Amino acid sequence: MSTPNKYDFGMIGLGTMGRNLLLNMGDHGVKGAGFDKDASKGALLEQESKHGNLKGFSDVKEFTASLNSPKAIMMLVPAGKIVDDVIEELLPLLDKGDLIIDGGNSYFLDTNRRVEYLEGKGIHFFGMGISGGEEGARKGPSMMPGGDKEAYNVMKPILESIAAKVDGAPCVTYIGPGAAGHFVKMVHNGIEYGVMQLLAETYEILKKGLKLDNDAIGKIFTEWNEGRLKSFLMEVTRDIFQYKAPGTDHLLLDDIKDEARAKGTGKWTSQVAMDLQAPIPTVDSSVAMRDLSKYKALRVKAAALYSQEDPKLDVDTKTFLAELEQAFYFNMIITYSQGMHMLLRASEEYKYQLKLDEIAKIWRGGCIIRSVFLNDIYNAYQKDAKLEHLLLDSQVQKDVTDAVKGARSVLSKITAAGIAAPCYAASLSYFDAFRSARMPSNLIQAQRDYFGAHTYELIGKEGTFHTQWVAKN
Repeated sequence: MSTPNKYDFGMIGLGTMGRNLLLNMGDHGVKGAGFDKDASKGALLEQESKHGNLKGFSDVKEFTASLNSPKAIMMLVPAGKIVDDVIEELLPLLDKGDLIIDGGNSYFLDTNRRVEYLEGKGIHFFGMGISGGEEGARKGPSMMPGGDKEAYNVMKPILESIAAKVDGAPCVTYIGPGAAGHFVKMVHNGIEYGVMQLLAETYEILKKGLKLDNDAIGKIFTEWNEGRLKSFLMEVTRDIFQYKAPGTDHLLLDDIKDEARAKGTGKWTSQVAMDLQAPIPTVDSSVAMRDLSKYKALRVKAAALYSQEDPKLDVDTKTFLAELEQAFYFNMIITYSQGMHMLLRASEEYKYQLKLDEIAKIWRGGCIIRSVFLNDIYNAYQKDAKLEHLLLDSQVQKDVTDAVKGARSVLSKITAAGIAAPCYAASLSYFDAFRSARMPSNLIQAQRDYFGAHTYELIGKEGTFHTQWVAKN
């Protein structure tokens, strides 16, 4: 129960996300205290609070003393060592039974370590992925809490009140034990990388291949966002193609360097997917392209060395755009499918007991990868909770079968024209390998046995075998 001088909830880190999330809580009647070493951020919090129920602190002892017991504190600070530093700073100021939430993009193995460490000290802890950016934090994010279920249940009413809503349902649910919440957020971000790169490649095709101007490209993204491709990232792209900096007569986009940055969650997704043996080549390619974009000087040298004609697609524009819409839809389905398969493998490997329908459900609102297609994903896993792969769902199978023709046509034409689209290519190759009842991997096994005596297995015969492939001299 709150007292006039006490607060129900504490937030450490009053940057964009932390401040907006606390303001969101304040709008829903939560008495909140915010801590940041930069006193101006606490002052801004109080200034923006509409209800006078939020207070900023720049002294951590005063901050923790202002909280009702048991204390509930969320950290929204950069992932890594700083999270551990904040925990160590808090521990002397907390009592057994208090609660800490890590709301940042922490690496899931770090979260596992912190769960065990704090459990031993009698402190409840859970890691929670939060998606939606600045606007989501302020108006309703998608949240992925995992770990201490008892601790989550304490916070459940607050989290459900501030979450995005779709059809009245809050976009937050208990994900699973340990680091399940942060793991699911990591995969969410991997899918995000993939879709963003697909949009960038589509932009490249429209600009370089069809020679369309920005206005025409913007209209295409606007039209696509009114149909089955409707998504937050499509909306973002549409809006970018409408924005001109004040006092200029051209898009700001044209002034931005073609060097993409990253905070590491896409890389983590690729690395962990390889550990799990869960192939996600579309996501892998998107990470690689961000890395390649950073070698600007090298690319400029290569462009001069490997001179080529300006790529031009000799196609009927209207027909090609219809195929391109099909291709993007196909590639998007493949990207989500790879991510959902990775979640299934992680659930088996780490005993997360993930409910993939619930994950799809909370991703439908508030988060960066929200899209109309997530309804199809939700329906697929509602229909069959044990679905081994999204591409095995009957409705998804129909959608893919209808769209793959466009994917093939577009990829063949842009490849011939010399337009790079690695995620378009990776998605189609993944699909063709996935639907192959017999892959050429028998040759790889023979090669491994030839040079390393690694053995192989035979069709219809038990055991492992080794062959002396060439006669010894």
